[in-house]
Amino acid sequence: MKRVLAIILGGGAGSRLYPLTKLRAKPAVPLAGKYRLIDIPVSNCINAEILKIYVLTQFNSASLNRHLSRTYNFTAFSDGFVEVLAAQQTTENPSWFQGTADAVRQYLWLFQDWDVDEYLILSGDHLYQMDYTDFVRRHRETRADITLSVVPMDEKRASSFGLMKIDDRGRVVDFCEKPKGDELKQMQVDTTILGLNSEQAKESPYIASMGIYVFKKEVLNTLLANNPEQTDFGKEIIPSSAKDYNLQAYLFKGYWEDIGTIEAFYEANLALNRQPSPPFSFYNEKAPIYTRARYLPPTKVLNSNITESMISEGCIIKECRIHNSILGIRSRVEADCVIEDTMLMGSDYYESPEIRASYLTEGKLPIGIGKGSTIRRAIVDKNARIGKNVTIVNKENIEESNRENEGFYIRNGIVVVLKNATIADGTVI
Repeated sequence: MKRVLAIILGGGAGSRLYPLTKLRAKPAVPLAGKYRLIDIPVSNCINAEILKIYVLTQFNSASLNRHLSRTYNFTAFSDGFVEVLAAQQTTENPSWFQGTADAVRQYLWLFQDWDVDEYLILSGDHLYQMDYTDFVRRHRETRADITLSVVPMDEKRASSFGLMKIDDRGRVVDFCEKPKGDELKQMQVDTTILGLNSEQAKESPYIASMGIYVFKKEVLNTLLANNPEQTDFGKEIIPSSAKDYNLQAYLFKGYWEDIGTIEAFYEANLALNRQPSPPFSFYNEKAPIYTRARYLPPTKVLNSNITESMISEGCIIKECRIHNSILGIRSRVEADCVIEDTMLMGSDYYESPEIRASYLTEGKLPIGIGKGSTIRRAIVDKNARIGKNVTIVNKENIEESNRENEGFYIRNGIVVVLKNATIADGTVI
C-alpha cells in the first residue's frame, strides 16, 4: 500500500447539509458526538497502511484544516502525512475548482511527483468501513485501468447515484450519472451477478457507484491532461473512458451511507444507537476510527434516566431524561430536561461556574440546554445556548423553513439549531 496515494475530495458548498455547513466544510461536520466526517476515510486509509493522504477543499476549510493538523501527526521517521490542499488561483488556473476531476487536475503537478502506482480517490462525506487493501488488490489482479467501488441500490435512491452495467467478468460496459425517468429504467440489471439472491436482486435492481475510485497513475494523468473540458469524475471522466479503458467494478458488501442531506446525516447518526447491532460500529479494535485526542474529563451523570444513547466525554447531565440521542463532547443538560431522538453536538469549550453564574445574573444564557427544556427530533449544533423551559418539537410538523434570524432551520422536518445560536427562555419551536 506504500505505492498508493490517497486523494480525499472535500466536496462543494454542501448546500444540502446547510446550516451545518454554514461555518465549516462538509468533511468537518461533527459525527457521533466526538468525530468528524473526515475521520472516516482518513482512518480507513491508516488502517490499510495508506499514509500519503491529501484532502482537497474549497469552502470553509479553516476548521477542517485545524482538525487535521491537530489530529494526524505522523512521526519524523515516516513519510506519511495528511495535508489539506485548498482551492487556489494561479496564472495557469485562474478559476476555482469546477468539479471533482478539475480539483484533482489543478493539483496534478503535485501528485505526479510521488513515486506511486495508483491514486485512490475518496469522498469526505461518507460513513463506511472498508479495507482498501482488498479494493486495491482487486484493481491489480484484474489489471484494471480504473476500478469503481459499487453497491446494489434500490429504485427509490438510484437516481441520486452514478449507475452502471457490468459483464460477467466485472467489467463496466455502461455508465450513467444520476439518470431519471426512462434513462433510469434502462440502467436496471440483474444484480444476482453481484451475489445477491433473487429476492434481494428484486429489491435492488441497480448497481450504484460509491464515488470511490482507484486509478492507475498514468491513466488518470492522461485522462485529465487530454480532456481539459471534463471537470467531473462521475459525469464525464468515468463515462467517457468506459469504451477505451478497462473499468472494473468492486462490490462492497458492508454498510455505506452517503451523508449528503440533513435527513441522511440525522438518520445515520441515530442509527448508531440501534440495538443489538447498529449498522456501523466504532468498536472494531482491528479497524479503529481515529480523531483528535482532547484529554477531556469523564462524563458526569447526576440522577438521570438515559436509554439507547451515546454520551461523549466531558459532559455534565443533571436529573433529566435522555432517549435515543447522541450527546457530543462537553454537552451540558440541566435538570428536568427531556431529550429524545436528538443529536446535541456539544461545545468547543467550557464556561466556568463563575461565568455561567454571571451570565444568569445579567439575563444572558450560558452554553447548554437550560432547565425544564424539551427537545425532540432535532440537531443542536455546537455552542448553542438553549434557555429554560424551551420546547423544540416542530410543533406544526413543518417540513422546510428558514428561520436563520431566529437561530434555527427546519430541514426534512428536522429542527436544526445553528452553531452559536441563542434560543430564549420559553421559546416554542
